Amino acid sequence: MQIVSLNYPIHMRIFKSFLSLLLITILCFSCNTEEQKSIEITIQNTLDFDRSFETIEISTSELKSLQTENFKVIDTETNEELISQTVDYDQDGTPEVLLFQPEISSKSQKKFKILANHSEAKSDSTLMRCYSRFVPERTDDYAWENNRVAFRTYGPTAQKMKEDGVKGGTLSSGMDAWLKRVEYPIIDKWYKKHTSGEGSYHEDTGEGLDNFHVGVSRGVGGTAVKLDSTYAVSKNFTSWKTITNGPIRTAFTLKYATYDINGFEIKETKNILLDYGQNLTRHIVRIEGPEFISVGLTLHNKDGETTTNKAERWMSYWEPYFDSELGQGIIVTDKFLLDSFDKYEVDAKDQSNLYAQLRVNGDLIDYYAGFGWKKSGQFNSKEEWNNYISRFSKCLDNPLKVTFNKTIK
Repeated sequence: MQIVSLNYPIHMRIFKSFLSLLLITILCFSCNTEEQKSIEITIQNTLDFDRSFETIEISTSELKSLQTENFKVIDTETNEELISQTVDYDQDGTPEVLLFQPEISSKSQKKFKILANHSEAKSDSTLMRCYSRFVPERTDDYAWENNRVAFRTYGPTAQKMKEDGVKGGTLSSGMDAWLKRVEYPIIDKWYKKHTSGEGSYHEDTGEGLDNFHVGVSRGVGGTAVKLDSTYAVSKNFTSWKTITNGPIRTAFTLKYATYDINGFEIKETKNILLDYGQNLTRHIVRIEGPEFISVGLTLHNKDGETTTNKAERWMSYWEPYFDSELGQGIIVTDKFLLDSFDKYEVDAKDQSNLYAQLRVNGDLIDYYAGFGWKKSGQFNSKEEWNNYISRFSKCLDNPLKVTFNKTIK
């Protein structure tokens, strides 16, 4: 018969129990880790320069095996997690795409793992690096920004005020540029300063300012329809819808009232996207009516230099601007869409624009429009700005290649 000693130290019995529990916990954790699925992908850069701030879009339908709507992306070499974002474009409660921005050296490739993300959502400042919103406190602007640029355009209340002769109204479907020179968000801060009377966003106190004049011009990428030797334009947007804000992308939709040109009705809806690290906003515009539509850059005082490159489908305007210099640019996404360029200069105020005329494909046109301000420190010359646009175009033509390798258990 075995005799159990009651003198066995109690702290030893507790210690042994603790070790057993710890062993069970480690085994369970190990099993759970092994059971967690991941999808391995390879991203390849075929160009001879390093790539960054380019957004990879992966359909969530490709990630169904992970059985989740929340994902994380891991660099397999460094085991570091990349900042990512999911977007629910149709607003049905289920995201359609996963977005992230890898850094890929020239002529090379890297592997990444996509896993289910079971951690709690972060609450740091990176969540709203790309941001847009309707601004009812300043009439009815819609404004958007990322870490490099900011824009706004104007709604129906501003239009009615202008038509009724009320001070503060704006009648324009042009795209306004807010010349920021800090990486943190400024939209809410500048509007609060303006509406509270504590200051004005027309004055630069170190963050930049709004001194970009739009008027009835096309601003940075507004649309127009050519009529013989003139251009017709829509009025202000009539409705808006914010689709997403986040660390990688902001996206929203603007609708415009139907307008008539020589008996033809023109219907226009703009789907607008701005990604982190980019100076150019993407405009996917649904157009019903015309066979061609033009997108423009305002020429302001007509004292700058225009550049057009049909082979790479872009145009730019670099000008002296107050105490600095400013570049604007447009890139058309597909060579089929671009028909011609037109440097349209007239005496009428705000009517001079550099235009790219686009063929309407089905009922869509697709282009990027944006700017670079010398005082922000991003671009110091016309050559630097044009090189940025040219490289951006090359990247559109040679997107980073994504290959699905395998699902790992």
